[in-house]
Amino acid sequence: MAEMIDDLQAEQDSLDDVVALLSDDTWLTKTPSPGWNVADQISHLQFFDERAALALSDPASFVVDRQDLMARAPHDASVDFGRARAPHELISAWRDSRRLLIAAAVQVDPTVRVPWYGPSMSVRSFLTARLMECWAHGEDVGVALCHPRVPTHRLRDVAHIGVGARAFSLAINALPEDVSPIRVDLLGPQGEQWCWGDEHSKDRVQGEALDFCLVVTQRRSLQESQLHILGESAETWMAVAQAFAGAPSKRSN
Repeated sequence: MAEMIDDLQAEQDSLDDVVALLSDDTWLTKTPSPGWNVADQISHLQFFDERAALALSDPASFVVDRQDLMARAPHDASVDFGRARAPHELISAWRDSRRLLIAAAVQVDPTVRVPWYGPSMSVRSFLTARLMECWAHGEDVGVALCHPRVPTHRLRDVAHIGVGARAFSLAINALPEDVSPIRVDLLGPQGEQWCWGDEHSKDRVQGEALDFCLVVTQRRSLQESQLHILGESAETWMAVAQAFAGAPSKRSN
């Protein structure tokens, strides 16, 4: 668990390094998420890091907050703060939310289930999801600023939650449940081999970890990727793969 917390903090810090010294005008740079600029991306992370801390430290209060948030749908409250504050206030608030999240993660009982906007999760999966979210929105920021982000071993965490979200991806797209084994073989940024599933399965997903992570976070279409997909079950899954909670989407916000 300590290693997972360290990875989450490192991913957050790496994005902080990208935006820390931006001019006020640069915060308004458009990102690949339609209608969102850099400030919106960080506001979204600040909003949900704050609620993630609440879900870990006070689950009952989180459930009340979740009901209030869902009652305001389809309004996206996650960008309100960033659009109402100066950039230095936004990044300060994000850092505060991150500190609360890390502090709550250190204190929480690792055996509990954590409520969220989709199914409840184990603490480890919950923190992995926060890392995935930070990485994905960080990719949007990096593209917007022409600041390529260096892939790290933390991609394994992103890939892991993408693999684990297979059943969820099918369900939210009203596709039949499919428990057929799928082998996922990915090449990490330092040449590591990362594998999930039955090694004898005829259904396979193969390629670079970065490519897979961009597809499951919907930062790259499957058609634009170099992934090698074998088998009907693998093809059906990867066509709708979605690692993040919420309704089916072809573009994460």
